[in-house]
Amino acid sequence: MIAVPEIQAQVVGGRTRKRLGGRDSWDRLRGLIRAWWAWLAVALFLIERGYWPVAVLSGIVSVALYHTSPSVHPAIFALESAIDTATADFRTTLAGMTGMPLVGGNRVTIYNNGDEFYPAMLNAIESAESTITMEQHIFWSGRIGRRFAKAFAAKAHEGKAVKLLVDAVGSARLGGEILDILEKGGCQLAWFRPIHWYTAGRANQRTHRKSLIIDGRIGFTGGAGLADKWLGSAAHDCGWRDVQICVEGPAVLVQQTGFAQNWLVTTGDMLSGRGYFPVSQPVGNVQVQTIQSSPSAGACAAGTMYLMAVQCARKYLFIANPYFIPDSRVISTLAAASRRGVTVKLMVAGNRNDMWWARQNSVRLYGKLLEAGAEIYEFQPSMLHQKTMVVDGVWATVGTANFDNRSFALSEETNVCLHDESLVKQLRQIFEADLAACRKVELSEWRRRGSLQRTKERMASLIEDQV
Repeated sequence: MIAVPEIQAQVVGGRTRKRLGGRDSWDRLRGLIRAWWAWLAVALFLIERGYWPVAVLSGIVSVALYHTSPSVHPAIFALESAIDTATADFRTTLAGMTGMPLVGGNRVTIYNNGDEFYPAMLNAIESAESTITMEQHIFWSGRIGRRFAKAFAAKAHEGKAVKLLVDAVGSARLGGEILDILEKGGCQLAWFRPIHWYTAGRANQRTHRKSLIIDGRIGFTGGAGLADKWLGSAAHDCGWRDVQICVEGPAVLVQQTGFAQNWLVTTGDMLSGRGYFPVSQPVGNVQVQTIQSSPSAGACAAGTMYLMAVQCARKYLFIANPYFIPDSRVISTLAAASRRGVTVKLMVAGNRNDMWWARQNSVRLYGKLLEAGAEIYEFQPSMLHQKTMVVDGVWATVGTANFDNRSFALSEETNVCLHDESLVKQLRQIFEADLAACRKVELSEWRRRGSLQRTKERMASLIEDQV
């Protein structure tokens, strides 16, 4: 029997508070192995003994761990009072805790797979009247990369302002051909946090956002980057399964603000004027909350959003996420939801997961959730990559944040939260349709994992907070 880390109680200010999560012996040992100060202590000890070559190596490991260890300050206590996701209290509390307002007057469209969202994005680019801004983790060479580069260049050639902020690591495969197209077209491209020896302290913090914003009025985001692996309808193992969302209306300002802040930090250039920040009029009746999460804030807004939604669920939690590597806080919260009668269904990438380390870490954590009654499904046809969560038929989120430490503590992320029952219903239908292409994981099967598989999982867990 695997012990689920219980929500522990702690007295604060004379009141008993429930503490989220708990670490087992392996968690503590792994934490010690990854502690930069422990390696520094070993290096100093070896220097004293005269073992200089090994001491230098230990020192290098210490410096690497120091610069890659997250410094986020997550929630460690449960909510003081239960809030139903259907109530206004949930929406206002989420807005207050994340600092992200709930904005009305929007129109929202959900797109499935590249066959749907790429044409919509290209059409939006073609319709641009004054500005195009993009913050993108993955912009790669290939058919899709060239199509978007040519579309950006064409609008820049018309005199429209085209500003592209791409991650220096995620978009390292952009290629000279696309750079040439963009440069000749007159586009402005900046690299988010390029790697240099003097930037080691921030090199591990990347932008994982996928935002495309047209005239400050139309904003796309979701799981997909600009690369050929998202082409098609995910019917075969070469095409990735993903979901994108398009927001039109006043709520787009929040996405634009996220881009503008990172553009300023990267280039020193301030955006101004109605071309970027228009006075938007209502174009629909959907309330949208855009969560802009950044490690520089210290407390991760994306992690806060997920934790609040899980704690407030009353009927069901349907989660689709490719890289599911939650810490003990999230595991205990999900387990507690399942034990109190909430139907918890988790859909993850199966054997076609593109990251071996993420796959092993995810499988390692299945048991604690399965024993609590949660259902886990592995998507089979292709790589599942969407990041969606649907709660109780009244609230849902679509965005870029994974259920892992990298998204919660190391990356810039964007998630759009919806409080519209028709859109939430649509996302639930998408989730249920994908279930038909999944394999359900059984607890008895998980327990029969061989010693080799368990060893792989232990090895992968050493870098759990980096994948």
